[in-house]
Amino acid sequence: MVMADRPEVQTASPAVAAITMVGLGQNLLTGLARVPFVRPWQGPGNIVDNLGQSVTRQTIRSFMGYSLGLPIEEFRSMEQVIDGICSVVLPPYVRGIDGVTITREVIGGVPGLWCRRSAGKNSREQVDGTILYLHGGGYIGTSPMMYAAFASATAKRTGCDVFIADYRMAPEFPFPAGVLDAASVYEALLEQGIKPENLIIAGDSGGGGLAASLISHLNVSGMPVPAALALFSPETDLELDQPSVSDNARYDILPWNVPTAPYLQGIAPGDPLVSTVNAALSPDWFPPTFVTSGGNEMFRDGIRELVAHLRDADIEVHPIEAEGMFHVFPILMPWLEVSRRVFEELDEFVDSHVRSRRYIDIGSDED
Repeated sequence: MVMADRPEVQTASPAVAAITMVGLGQNLLTGLARVPFVRPWQGPGNIVDNLGQSVTRQTIRSFMGYSLGLPIEEFRSMEQVIDGICSVVLPPYVRGIDGVTITREVIGGVPGLWCRRSAGKNSREQVDGTILYLHGGGYIGTSPMMYAAFASATAKRTGCDVFIADYRMAPEFPFPAGVLDAASVYEALLEQGIKPENLIIAGDSGGGGLAASLISHLNVSGMPVPAALALFSPETDLELDQPSVSDNARYDILPWNVPTAPYLQGIAPGDPLVSTVNAALSPDWFPPTFVTSGGNEMFRDGIRELVAHLRDADIEVHPIEAEGMFHVFPILMPWLEVSRRVFEELDEFVDSHVRSRRYIDIGSDED
């Protein structure tokens, strides 16, 4: 499911949706035409990596700039088209590249996707745990299928089953809808027999902020905490008043005016329930945390502050800040050496915090 498939969500007519997609294509081409004029060879890596980073940055910027200017019904229709394309392309791709099978399931009343290594009869491999993944999109956009490639790579490299929850998003469903959906999935996974010590909550960008908010919600609700938390460029400071928000705006992929009002709708941006950087953290209820960020991203200072708060509270934290990199770089450019290092250290982090729970057969096309 994508947001446009929900009965409460309005979409544009087919004709308007088609015009919207044409406009998106034109905007992307215009954005890419700028690349040769911004010294794309300069950056933290070799010339090929720097060029790839420049193209990626300009493509995502153009997409976000265009998308955020659309009426919400056109935005949802565009999202629906992109999700449909991903639904055709990504399942066979991850099957061939990562040996991962994508299946749909509703857990705790919330739809989503499982990314699991393909099971069969020829060999046995260990399943290290389960990751409940909350996708990014600034609390307002994208879908689980758009994250299938990253989630499948994570499943392959960590040995975990990954469930990407299709939680409700703003502006149609502002806070706390997404948190409540994530909590429903978490509770249902426990009811299915998955133990907290075998469960990791993870997320990126807005989904990373949602993952951290979920930990606070579990604490208030008296629920057991998961074994660990893994965050990729998390949006855990919604006040957006740190120097890096303006200083890094020209280097990042994010728009200079990051929208938070559609999600908050009356909630103070500094409220600890939405900005974990302001929460009274304690190792009694906040788990060991893996945090990845880019040195050139707009959220950098807020993430640094979160890491400092975790350390001050004596909570184990494993931070990786990649010099010269932008927002969610391991997701957008997984082939970079620094992204490979993130996956390697994530695998080590998972191994050190999650007890292996069972074995599966690997090899054939059958689940």
